[in-house]
Amino acid sequence: MPLNMTKVAYGAQSLDEVHGWFAARGAESRLTTRNLPRRHAEMIGGSLYWILKHQLVARSVILSFAKADDGRTEIVISSELINVHPRPRRAHQGWRYLDEADSPVDLAAGETADVMPANLAGELAKLGLV
Repeated sequence: MPLNMTKVAYGAQSLDEVHGWFAARGAESRLTTRNLPRRHAEMIGGSLYWILKHQLVARSVILSFAKADDGRTEIVISSELINVHPRPRRAHQGWRYLDEADSPVDLAAGETADVMPANLAGELAKLGLV
């Protein structure tokens, strides 16, 4: 069972905006991070789950890891975003591991999900409830 990771969709105001980031990038996209995750071998075939407004809302399949020209690490992901049933998650810097048991379920084709209002999710996060 592959290991997943989470990352904040920093700067995005909506899920449509996140989808727009990847719309013209071809089959794969690259994200740069400072260090190679220790458990990177377990993450190939897993997913990078995107946090938007304190909720996991979509995922991208992790294809591989590569060394960047500047010595950093590139996370190579599929540019196809798969929407998931929103699940509360606190924002964080960088990325974090996410076990399969804690991962949200994908939305079925044509299915929509109600996203918790950002102000409510933010208040719950301040209280440590998400």
